[in-house]
Amino acid sequence: MEFLISGLKGEGMAPGRSNFFRMVLPALLVLAVVLGVELLRVGSPPVVRIVPLLPAIGRRTPINIEVSEHTRGLSRIRVELVQGDRTEALADRSYSLPSAFSFWSPASEQDTIRIEVGRETIKGLKAASASIRVTADRAGTWLRRPGPAVETLVLPVRLSPPSIQVLSTKTYVAQGGAEAVVYRVGDTAMHDGVRAGEWWFPGSALPGGGKQDRFAIFAVPCDQTTPQVSLIAADDAGNEAQAGFIDQFFARPPRQDRIELNDSFLNKVVPEIMSHTPDFADRGSLVDNYLAINGDLRRKQDQELKALAGRSRPEFLWRQPFQSVPNAKVMASFAERRSYHYQGREIDRQVHLGYDLAVTRRTPVAAANGGVVVMARYFGIYGNTVIVDHGYGLMTLYGHLSSIGVAEGQTVARGDTLGQTGETGLAGGDHLHYSVLLQGLPINPVEWWDAHWIQDRIARKLGASWNFTAQPATAAK
Repeated sequence: MEFLISGLKGEGMAPGRSNFFRMVLPALLVLAVVLGVELLRVGSPPVVRIVPLLPAIGRRTPINIEVSEHTRGLSRIRVELVQGDRTEALADRSYSLPSAFSFWSPASEQDTIRIEVGRETIKGLKAASASIRVTADRAGTWLRRPGPAVETLVLPVRLSPPSIQVLSTKTYVAQGGAEAVVYRVGDTAMHDGVRAGEWWFPGSALPGGGKQDRFAIFAVPCDQTTPQVSLIAADDAGNEAQAGFIDQFFARPPRQDRIELNDSFLNKVVPEIMSHTPDFADRGSLVDNYLAINGDLRRKQDQELKALAGRSRPEFLWRQPFQSVPNAKVMASFAERRSYHYQGREIDRQVHLGYDLAVTRRTPVAAANGGVVVMARYFGIYGNTVIVDHGYGLMTLYGHLSSIGVAEGQTVARGDTLGQTGETGLAGGDHLHYSVLLQGLPINPVEWWDAHWIQDRIARKLGASWNFTAQPATAAK
């Protein structure tokens, strides 16, 4: 008995065997743990998010599928559309999984799948509702096969665009000119207006009209020789109805002008504009800096004017025709195609998008109509500039001023003094650069100086909803 007991205590065990067990037992324990991990360690349930970019399925609705699993990674993702007894596969992705032993091996822990669902991508889709079903598999083992994560999003299916009815008549528009249209949209319309080429002119509720009655003041860009104009109404699913409504279009061939540049002029305008434009990068030479100002900076400012239209008030801030500068001489007119020449060669081409009006030095500049000042500062090529918002995206710009007499946010009446003429910015002499802007697009100012044009093209179409006073205005000569 003593021998047995001492044997159990290891007293009689040889030193070699004792060291062997000390080395093998830990290894066996590690192996057991590893085998347990390999047989039992599965991934966590994947997290699935279905993010539609529109509230309904329509013509082509984009949907983002976001899936993540940060334990062992993704195994497979399937995306399906389910409508009634029909199941349509939309996407199917499989991923390579590292071994359960590979705690630090890279795995596909997350993925985003973008799909487009609608009548243009799925044949036979019906106007009812449909489900977007996402099945995300996670990593399993030899013994464990966990179930997938399944998420479903039900969306309405709308396949018909909203109705649109043109109510106004006699829509006559000229190249570079403006017009108005009155129309009615269906109950499902969420977005409406006029598209002219790449420009968008949003519709607004018709003052005093019915719930679905709308109007839009729009324009044809001066470089558009044919009227690419459509009235648009779209719903929240992207279904879009279009209607043509232009009765007559007048093309206006542009005038040509040649501008001779010299060092005296460049040395006057270039350093001034650069000093007022902190983010302007010096191109290294006077001519290169001028070309960057006349090109890159001009285009950048065009985008700023377009963005500024978003601040326009949704109301008429004027009731009378627009007025020009009394007794002014027209130095340059709207939409002139200018070629710029330096030392006998042409170096640039641009379009002059306004009127240059000159009287005498430091002539007071009056607001062309009632509105609110939305810009009163130095503005690149226009120098000291005032911009007045007249409502519904219509603005007037007064450039090259020697001084500014108003502040942003100030309400002005027709005839109020905004500043004085000057030659700041890209100006070769004292004058006023005057532009009319519609949603940031420069348009022909002559129309807005004409009381009869406003009466025929806008006031008559809006009817009693807008009280326009056809007071004669002083036009440029």
